[in-house]
Amino acid sequence: MNTTALNEFDVQYAALLKDILEHGIEEKNERTGHVCKSLPGMTMKFDLAQGFPLLTLRKIPLKVFIAEQIWFLMGGKNLEWLQQFTKIWDDFAEENNCVESAYGFRWRAHFGRDQIDGLVKLLADDPTSRHGVILMWDPADDGLASGTKKKNVPCPYTFTVQIIGGKLCLHLVIRSNDMMLGNPHDTAGFALLAEFLAEKLGVEKGFLTVCISNAHIYDIHFDQAKEMVERAVTHEPIKFECPKNAFDRAENGDTELVTEIFEQFKGQYNPQESLGKMNIVL
Repeated sequence: MNTTALNEFDVQYAALLKDILEHGIEEKNERTGHVCKSLPGMTMKFDLAQGFPLLTLRKIPLKVFIAEQIWFLMGGKNLEWLQQFTKIWDDFAEENNCVESAYGFRWRAHFGRDQIDGLVKLLADDPTSRHGVILMWDPADDGLASGTKKKNVPCPYTFTVQIIGGKLCLHLVIRSNDMMLGNPHDTAGFALLAEFLAEKLGVEKGFLTVCISNAHIYDIHFDQAKEMVERAVTHEPIKFECPKNAFDRAENGDTELVTEIFEQFKGQYNPQESLGKMNIVL
């Protein structure tokens, strides 16, 4: 009997892709002009103590989600620091190389308060609190306006953080998720945030739950999704040891932190072969 543990993200992710391909509602999205297969209300849940949720059924660029999450905690909206590592947000830049809806800016400044600082203080003072809610969605400006187009509105739009049984648990809600390109990146990024917060608060890491209101695959990725579903999950769980003072270092934009975390993942990351170029649908 084979009792070797497998990378749990690959297992759940492949099952979700298969479900969308076989049962997803196929319809044209008016904004993008592309046909999608979509399912509502999809959920994945990972015990971070058993492994970091990192996709290995194909290769993803490790430094992108690492640097992005550090940039978020820095709390700014100017892209200059992040552009050392990735151009992923460049298409959403507006005046002065800024992204007005940048998640980190929404966390730390946009609503007139520093939500992340408040979260840390709340859970440090009252570990049993259930009030640790962080928002990226601004109801005064995002969504609900027919016929208007913005360069970007948040896809992950809220998350809660609670300490249950001495373990930090993060519950992420995503309104719309491109499962082939966006989801693996978002899942890894918010897992890293949970690791940072657990280290900062001096508690064990617990569960990451990812809930997706609209989980979809674009028509241009159907064949690649089918190939991924057919691949066997063979990778062992990926372990992660959060560097000391990672939260504080991230707040200060420590570029060496990107390298440290990248090297830790790189040493055990053995993804399967490329699926070929995948274009982003904007």
